[in-house]
Amino acid sequence: MKRQHLDFEKPIYELQHQLEKLKRQADKEKLDLSEEMEGITSKIRRTRSEIYAKLTPWQRVQIARHYGERPFMLDYVENTFDDFMELHGDRLVGDDNAMPAGFAQINGQKCVVLGHQKGRNTKENLKRNFGSAHPEGYRKAMRIMRLAEKFKLPVIALIDTPGAFPGIGAEERNIAEAIAHNLREMALLKTPIISVVIGEGGSGGALGIGVADRVLMLENAYYSVISPEGCAAILWKNGKRAPEAAEALKITASDLKGMGIIDTVIPEPEGGAHVDPLSMSLTLKEVLVKELQALLGFSINELLERRYQKFRNLGQYTSVDSSVAEDVPKQVANGGANA
Repeated sequence: MKRQHLDFEKPIYELQHQLEKLKRQADKEKLDLSEEMEGITSKIRRTRSEIYAKLTPWQRVQIARHYGERPFMLDYVENTFDDFMELHGDRLVGDDNAMPAGFAQINGQKCVVLGHQKGRNTKENLKRNFGSAHPEGYRKAMRIMRLAEKFKLPVIALIDTPGAFPGIGAEERNIAEAIAHNLREMALLKTPIISVVIGEGGSGGALGIGVADRVLMLENAYYSVISPEGCAAILWKNGKRAPEAAEALKITASDLKGMGIIDTVIPEPEGGAHVDPLSMSLTLKEVLVKELQALLGFSINELLERRYQKFRNLGQYTSVDSSVAEDVPKQVANGGANA
């Protein structure tokens, strides 16, 4: 499969194209071009390091949405977990392929794993509804989380969705109620829960499986109440200002860790998870095993109290004097990034 690249990665792929041409020339003409190839290889490493050392929030959003090779939920299930047995159906309406769920093991520990699944081509995306779950997906997730509670198994939720499906059918089957129900029930679920934002963490669609004892994020994922494009359309009536909105929304892992909204930032391989999916899966496994060991040391009552306090304490307020407060509407009118 031809490797896809993002706009800001173009210098890297141009150098890689030069390297491939040199290799073909060396093979065809039986030349020793090892010195030239080593020089380009070194330049590729330097260029990649320079680009990925100063990524903007919008560029991280682009990486999180990388449909070409970025690992999706079932890729992590295959490479991070063992003995996955998928379960189907919400016992009310039907199944939802956008939200696979089932029993598995990780490092010998039995667990339940569930999450959003996208597709890499049109056929897969139609099957998975582009990772946007219907009400039955969230109800299925809760049904299986209840099984985890019954059998005293920890729950691991892998979040990767642009948002819950906003179609007429989803509204008719009460998508808002399904998500709200999950928020309440996950807060009270008597078993350890870990949520990991592996790509997109869009709005209530992400939060519907995101109430957890530990909320983790991959380095180049994002987690937001609205997409940058949606925010730009509302604030500036112009979706092309999405990069500015991404900056203002503070949706990156480092921003959210600083605000206490997530607990841990999981590093990705240089160049992003799509460059080395297997290495990313092994890193995720290592982090999950460590987090599970810590959570399993608490009693259920301790878990519930810590979980309550965790979400109760989200949101910090800072008092400002009247002169600063008067300037806030002006800042919003001038672009909102400094508000």
